[in-house]
Amino acid sequence: MVAARITVNGTEAPISPVAPHTTALDFLRERGLTGTKEGCAEGECGACSILVARPGVNKPTDWVAVNACLVPAAALDGQEIITSEGLATAGEPGAPPALHPVQEEMAARGGSQCGYCTPGFICSMAAEYYRPDRCAHADPAGGTDVDAEHGPNGFDLHALSGNLCRCTGYRPIRDAAFAVGTPTDEDQLARRREQSPPAPVATEYTQDDRAFLRPGTLAEVLRLLRERPDAVVVAGSTDWGVEVNIRSRRADCVVAVDRLPELRELRVESGHIEIGAAQTLTEIERRLDGRVPLLAELFPQFASRLIRNSATLGGNLGTGSPIGDSPPVLLALDASVVLADADGEREVPLSDYFTGYRQSVRRPGELIRAVRVPLPLSPVVAFHKIAKRRFDDISSVAVAFALDIEDGIVRKARIGLGGVAATPIRARAVEAALEGEPWAAETVEAAAQVLRSQGTPMDDHRASAAYRSAMLGQSLLKLYAQNTEGVSS
Repeated sequence: MVAARITVNGTEAPISPVAPHTTALDFLRERGLTGTKEGCAEGECGACSILVARPGVNKPTDWVAVNACLVPAAALDGQEIITSEGLATAGEPGAPPALHPVQEEMAARGGSQCGYCTPGFICSMAAEYYRPDRCAHADPAGGTDVDAEHGPNGFDLHALSGNLCRCTGYRPIRDAAFAVGTPTDEDQLARRREQSPPAPVATEYTQDDRAFLRPGTLAEVLRLLRERPDAVVVAGSTDWGVEVNIRSRRADCVVAVDRLPELRELRVESGHIEIGAAQTLTEIERRLDGRVPLLAELFPQFASRLIRNSATLGGNLGTGSPIGDSPPVLLALDASVVLADADGEREVPLSDYFTGYRQSVRRPGELIRAVRVPLPLSPVVAFHKIAKRRFDDISSVAVAFALDIEDGIVRKARIGLGGVAATPIRARAVEAALEGEPWAAETVEAAAQVLRSQGTPMDDHRASAAYRSAMLGQSLLKLYAQNTEGVSS
């Protein structure tokens, strides 16, 4: 087994002797790359952002921004990363490095004050700068912006939704983002996109009787999980990383599945779409490209771009959290999960998957290989996330709808709920109140009353039980208000 190493700013660096739970953030800072900062240690502030070379959607390689505070350094074995220090290019002997175009714009437009958050902003901005399908476009109205969240240079401000600044204010940062041009032919990081990223490597990294393992195949993973049912399975580490940092959790054995090819496929079959459990949400979003409208509504509201660049559907379902954003949507889509162990596979409807608070039918040694969404899709869909912040927040209530309405009659209704019970649930009583009835105000008002009674909402610091119940009913009324026209007849 080759010693675990990471290519950092073009130079290989051994991971040893850090402990297997050591984050990429701490690994980099111990090597003197202190531009990578720790702010929150749970993936909410973006001060730790770095770039990772990942398989691309439109080119062989994408430069993807991720939270270094969450990903274990061992998870980057064999991979290639760039920190804020690595963006500048070397000048003539004795001369300072030449600033990267993103760095130049941040400096010129006053996008940095104390500087603590700046390197993270710059790495997230650089990822968007190098996005292959970003292109300049004119504002038909002749203004400077196409809309509030997209610049005339094609820059999507959602790329910065996981980055926080406490002192400068966001206007100069936004100005810098909307001022960057396009990479030149001499830009080394732009040229790097034309070559494949480093191939996944099998990792067996052990220190102090604790191990971080990345087997090369699914079969090896399943054999290992049979032998070590106590192992912690991780993909993007967006949940486990918080446990390590905030709750000081440690595991004797961590098994990474994020690069397994068997878990990274996306297939459109005649009767369903199969989504590999280890694809990141960003990859799914770009590969589906709006083909599943309800998922397309979910993605922009799921945490931040930094989190979506690492988080997976398998991880979001595997934690069993009652406030995860994907379960209500997948319940409304009538999705199922494909569970695999050393003896084979089985398919379980997601509506039967959750059995209690953070509990499921998944057996020891079993993992989620894929999610299946049946076809055809219902045409009337919506995802309503009620939270204190528009983006990068945990839901107080999440409601997903998928309805078939023909000739003014609700032929099929699927409604998924999150945040109102110990598990994500289907609102079956509401579905029954809608199906076979006219899509009319009287039907919806009655069904909204039923929806308000669903689940067992509780009072906590995010919302009261009464508020959660009220929002359930209101979400159906909102759906009706938005869909009183254009329904097939």
